[in-house]
Amino acid sequence: MGQFPAQTPMGRESTGHGSRQPKAAPAQPVGNRWPDTRHYAALDLGTNNCRLLIARPAGSGFAVVDAFSRIVRLGEGLAATGRLSDAAMDRTIAALTICADKLRRRNVVLARSVATEACRRASNGAAFIERAYRETGIALDVITAEEEARLAVLGCHILLEPGDDPALVFDIGGGSTELVLVDTRTTVPTVLDWHSTPWGVVSLTESAGTGEGADGRAAVYARMRALVRDSMADFAERLPRDIKRPRLLGTSGTVTTLASVHLALDRYDRAAVDGLIVPAAAMRAISADLAHKSIAERAQLPCIGTERADLVVAGCAILETILDLWPAERLGVADRGIREGILRRLMRGADA
Repeated sequence: MGQFPAQTPMGRESTGHGSRQPKAAPAQPVGNRWPDTRHYAALDLGTNNCRLLIARPAGSGFAVVDAFSRIVRLGEGLAATGRLSDAAMDRTIAALTICADKLRRRNVVLARSVATEACRRASNGAAFIERAYRETGIALDVITAEEEARLAVLGCHILLEPGDDPALVFDIGGGSTELVLVDTRTTVPTVLDWHSTPWGVVSLTESAGTGEGADGRAAVYARMRALVRDSMADFAERLPRDIKRPRLLGTSGTVTTLASVHLALDRYDRAAVDGLIVPAAAMRAISADLAHKSIAERAQLPCIGTERADLVVAGCAILETILDLWPAERLGVADRGIREGILRRLMRGADA
């Protein structure tokens, strides 16, 4: 696929969220340079979550000014009907309204808002995009699976362990999972190969079900694993076999949630999870344990709760399948991805 370009047109970019934005406050020069004090924003609307990040440039990266995350389950019911439901769209519009208010209050000068698998697949996806713009002023750009994968890598690759062999980065979403094989010997990773499967935590759960009783749950988990394995078979065949020390990095609610369970956290702590390296065997053990628990039992775990209890097992099935095809001994965990990738692109363009 080639190396990430420093500046590539990424689709629609908007000042703020569609309305005229106030000018940023005047900055004072530092030495011979004027610091960039402008605020930039990235919004990622997935099948399960709506996430916003507002930041300003700081050194070689950026400093977060404001953030928002809400589980909206936009893709709920999509597998059965092929459409976004009215209830799911209403939940999402409510979340986008909060995002629009934050964009206004923070005087964002440049923003990009993207939508992924749910809006790609839904027959009424375009109508929802139009409604979102009409009611909130946010112009959502429905991106391809390839661009989704590249943005995720751009946002989290810095957390990969050092090494010269190719590394695998993956993003388990609500409606799809992206896997990217990268060469990290370049400053910005070179994409060697990539794959997108239509199974994410929402789509896989809705297709395979949840199961009743221990035997039912075991059967459902086996079905999930088989569906994901079949969907990744072609990519698995293309992966190199002579890797001495496979490096693996995951960015998603699944890996951050399982990392939290591994750490036995009472509540989610991004500082403890982002950049954590976990033994793959530990993640497999947690996955197997969760797969055998009932939804009520999973909900009792602090970092899972009722919002993730029914979906986390699908994420476990996807993760275990990835560990089968790329047998790394350790798994890097990233609480960063698409939004951070978007911000880096926006800020590079602003500096050009």
